[in-house]
Order: sequence, then structure tokens, then C-alpha cells
Amino acid sequence: MERQQTPGGVDRRLRSTAAAFTSLVAFAATSLVAGPAVAAHPQDPCALPRTAAHHSLGLDTWNGDYARPKRALNAVMIFLSFPDSVPRADPAELAADHFPSTTDFYRRASYGKFTLRAHPLHRWLPMPRASTSYGIRRDWNPGRRTDYLRDALGVADPVVDFSRYDVVYFVADPDAPGVDSDATKVVNFEHPMRADGTDIKRVVTVFEHHPPDRNVLAHETGHVFDLADLYHRPADGKGDWDTYVGDWDVMGSQFGLSPDFFGWHKWKLGWIDRRQVRCVSTTGTTLLTLEPIAAAQDVGGEAGTRLAVVRTGKDSVLAMEARGATGNDDRTCTEGVLIYRVRNDTASGGGPVDVIDTHPHTEACDDNSVYPPLADAPLGVGETFTVPGERTRVEVADRTPAGAWTVKITTGSGDMKEAGTG
Repeated sequence: MERQQTPGGVDRRLRSTAAAFTSLVAFAATSLVAGPAVAAHPQDPCALPRTAAHHSLGLDTWNGDYARPKRALNAVMIFLSFPDSVPRADPAELAADHFPSTTDFYRRASYGKFTLRAHPLHRWLPMPRASTSYGIRRDWNPGRRTDYLRDALGVADPVVDFSRYDVVYFVADPDAPGVDSDATKVVNFEHPMRADGTDIKRVVTVFEHHPPDRNVLAHETGHVFDLADLYHRPADGKGDWDTYVGDWDVMGSQFGLSPDFFGWHKWKLGWIDRRQVRCVSTTGTTLLTLEPIAAAQDVGGEAGTRLAVVRTGKDSVLAMEARGATGNDDRTCTEGVLIYRVRNDTASGGGPVDVIDTHPHTEACDDNSVYPPLADAPLGVGETFTVPGERTRVEVADRTPAGAWTVKITTGSGDMKEAGTG
């Protein structure tokens, strides 16, 4: 939504913006921002507590510094041009690169419980400096990034009422010479920007090509909701980035064949509730049926089990969920029961989730998987796998006519084989 402002109002607002930036420290989504605790889940032996790790996957409380996607949220898209380039794309075209596809992704992932409403500005706002002057790149110089954000807010503030929006996207002209598509990310602020009486605690800076990477805005928006990066970044920037989770969550790779959020994420975000989580906390064998995590909510609102959890330590669990070719996972490579470790004390980018490869000697979908060794990670019908070091055995006994998986989980037995499918 646009708003015009008198010149006097513009001057006062820009002075306020400049003052806010004198104390601003902007940093990327891998930096730590402490936030208040808001009760999110009842006491539960399988609900890991939230820790000080950035984007901690603990879910006993919600970090109140982040918008929680359990209701409709409004997002503004602001399009920035530069004096060293004439835009070749129209803002409406760039908006269509991301919406309604991103809204649809979240609608499916949340079982219709969350709507992301996009409000594109539909015109270019000219930045005061050349695109090349900002040094835009993945590992961005903090001072130049602050200059960019200060200028972006300065040109947007007179025409955008930020009090109306929960999410802010600054979209740069993709054809400007200084724009690097690898620099797309969420920037958090130690000291929020302030406009229209509203604290702006983070923004999504979009530098994507036209057309952009698939699901890129679904990934970046996940950070706005306090979700961690699940990829592994090699120290030298070379090698595989997808060794932790492969194709299995959009926070690992926006290119994944099975990009729907892990069930653990959906529990954290409030899209599945405690009735749909089975906490396996006793020694012995537990028999349960898992509905595919990406399948739509049952007709009539029946809540089937979506996630099984075994507590393995103070800061860790094993999670199990069914993955099938439906919803956001309709392009999946393989189907079955996926097993993964979750750690609440591991920060974004450090591997807070590890997918367990139940077929460690094979791989699948070499042509289109982001990481073929994990593409066949799920356990299929008739297969049994003992998780190394965890004294937990998982058997997929059957699949129901409706497409759910019947699973036996055995914990605490001393006579298990240490690892393997068989």
C-alpha cells in the first residue's frame, strides 16, 4: 500500500531514519539475536527447549522478536532502481516471479493455517547511488550493506506505511551491474530501524535474477519466521552444500525435490499440534501410523499423526515422518519414512538437522537431486533400520490404502544391530 507525504513530513522521517542508522549494526541471518520467550508448547519430554543459538530449533517457547505464521501476515515488496541502469523488467513481472507461488507454498505447508499476503509497490523507487557503489555480494561489507539499507529505507519511507506490514522485501533491479544474485538474504538488526511508529527488526534483501531460483523467497521468508539455514557451507565455498539434509527441506535448498518443511519445523511454527506428535518415551516397541507430512489436512479436520519423536539427550531428538509425492513434495525422488536428528543448541548454518541415510551404500536421482546420496534416505515398506549410536530401531511394516505408513519404533533394546537396513 502506497502513501504520499508532505515534504516537511519526509524531512522529519528521513532525519529519524538517519539517526536510527547511527546505532545500527546489520548482520546476516547466521548472527545471534536474543529475543524474549513466549510460551508456545506445554511441558513435553520431546519438546526441546529453545536455547541462545541463533534460530534455535528448540520449540518449548517462541521467540517473540519474530512474527509467528499462524495468522495472515502482510508483506510489502519495494522495488529499487539505480542511476547506473535502466530497469528492463517491470515491477509487476518481478512480483510475479515470487507471488502467488510463495503464498501457495506456505498455504500448502501450513495446511491452510497461514496466508502470506504480498503487497507489491508496482513502481520503481530510485536509489541515490549507483548499484556498483554498494559492493553487493554474498559476504557483504557491513558498512556498505548499512549504506544500502539506509538509502533503501530513505526512498521508501515517504511512500510506504510500514506500520501496515509484517514482512519487508527490498527487491533490487536484477539487471543493474552491481547486483549479485548470490547476495539475497535476510538482514537482522541489533537495533531496529524505525518508520511510521514501527520497529523494523529485519528485512529480506532480494537480488535475484529474472526469473529467480525456484522457492528462493520461501527459503528466505523462513528466516523471518525464525527458521535456521540447514545447508552446510564449505569453508572455502567449494564442494557440496547439501550434505546435512539434501532435498528434504526448503531451508536446506530451495532447489530440493522434496522442499516441504520438516515436521519439526511445522510443530515449531504451530501448523501441527501436540495431538499430531507422538512422543516415544518408553522402552519397548511402539506401533503408529504416520500421515505424509506434505499431505493436506484430512477432510473434516481430523488430526492424524504427522511426527514421531524419540528424545536422545538433553539437547537432541530423533524425529520420524512420512514423505510422499504430494503437496510441496509432489516432485519427490523417493517415498517412505524419513529419520533425522534435531539439535536445539546448534546455530543456523551449523547443522541443527541431520537426515539419517537409511541406505548409506546407494543414491538416487542423480540427474536432478541436489545431493543424490541422501535422495534415497527414507525407509521403505518392509525395511528396518537401527540408528547408529541411538539404540532405536525403525521398521516400516506397511502402507495403508490412503497412503499413510505403519511404523514400529523400538527403543532401549540391548540386542539391536548397530546399523543398517535389513
